[in-house]
Amino acid sequence: MQTLTLEQETNPWEAQAARFDFAARKLNLDQGIWKVLRYPSREIIVHIPVGMDDGSIEVFTGYRVQHSVARGPAKGGIRYSPDVSLDEVRALASWMTWKCAVVNIPFGGAKGGVICDPKKMSQGELERMTRRYTAELIEFIGPEKDVPAPDMGTDEQTMAWIMDTYSMHMRQTVNAVVTGKPVNLGGSRGRKEATGRGVSVVCDEAMKHLGMSIDGCRVIVQGFGNVGSNSAKLLAQKGYTVIGIAEHDGGLYNAKGIDIHALLEHRKSAGTIVGFSEAEAADKNELLTYNCEILIPAATENVITSLNADRLRCRILCEGANGPTTTVADEILADKRVFIIPDILANAGGVTTSYFEWVQDRMGYFWTEAEVNQRLDNIMTESFKDVVTYAQNHGVNNRIAAYMLAIDRVAYTTKQRGIYA
Repeated sequence: MQTLTLEQETNPWEAQAARFDFAARKLNLDQGIWKVLRYPSREIIVHIPVGMDDGSIEVFTGYRVQHSVARGPAKGGIRYSPDVSLDEVRALASWMTWKCAVVNIPFGGAKGGVICDPKKMSQGELERMTRRYTAELIEFIGPEKDVPAPDMGTDEQTMAWIMDTYSMHMRQTVNAVVTGKPVNLGGSRGRKEATGRGVSVVCDEAMKHLGMSIDGCRVIVQGFGNVGSNSAKLLAQKGYTVIGIAEHDGGLYNAKGIDIHALLEHRKSAGTIVGFSEAEAADKNELLTYNCEILIPAATENVITSLNADRLRCRILCEGANGPTTTVADEILADKRVFIIPDILANAGGVTTSYFEWVQDRMGYFWTEAEVNQRLDNIMTESFKDVVTYAQNHGVNNRIAAYMLAIDRVAYTTKQRGIYA
């Protein structure tokens, strides 16, 4: 194994490519198909002028990368963050391709982003930026082409603006152009909790698979945004003991378990998890290394690296975030026999319910929350079994099994369709 600098180790595109190459080699993938799947099919860069509240004009850089449309329209979130880069968007687009294939839904992968700090922008500025970004991408997105969704720094309001802008250009209401919309604009019930719900389902399946009991099972969650908070809430409801929560501005620990409902109330009023009286303050980075049965990184990429992987003391690592573990950390965790539920399986609940939303929009018929959840539970359970069986049959770890299964499915479709010349 070559020695990587930390910068190389944490480059998301390099990490994705290394895993792809390893899985493709294991599959004896045809060289031509290998080349086709290794690179995105389209990368769009836009520079968008936005009138700011103070009367000045600011120019923001935005991206949309479409990795694959072999199995259906491209699908993927849009993030607003100062850290957005083309490499990150590329990596996330390819992860989306594999994620959709792992849970066997008819989408390819895409991802978008705008380099900005949404926390420092007003609603008006965000709306104007979003609408201009959408207008620049108008011929590249659509229900049959590429269906965006919310991600870091964006939410259902952002999706409503995109849907409205697209609809205005099309001169008709097109609610299937995005998912993660408000329910009364054609959003799906259960969509907000879907990623966290998927995480909780695969945790249940891992516990069964490893013969462990939920009673007394200690969970630490890193990140308390949509995915982390819903994972913690649903796991607590199922009887797991959530002993630690790490956020960007601090951490909490209570060996007897944190009351997630009370914590959500505290955050609503205080705007932060810090200062919650029913748990002691803990170092947000050290919390990852505390003794627990399940560790759920649910925030950003590269939180588990060569710098801390050897100190992790969890039995199961369930990746609620995209790319939280580097390839070097993977090898360290393999030696420690940590059972990893890889991101392209663990957090696929969001895109699965996005698929349900797209289906409902196109049918014009909407399901109850119970129906949505039941369908999601079935897909996550089946997909977990598919990956674990694949891992056992091919003598590889869960992550490589998930990649092999996904690449196999996309390669099969690509070959069937042939290359249009």
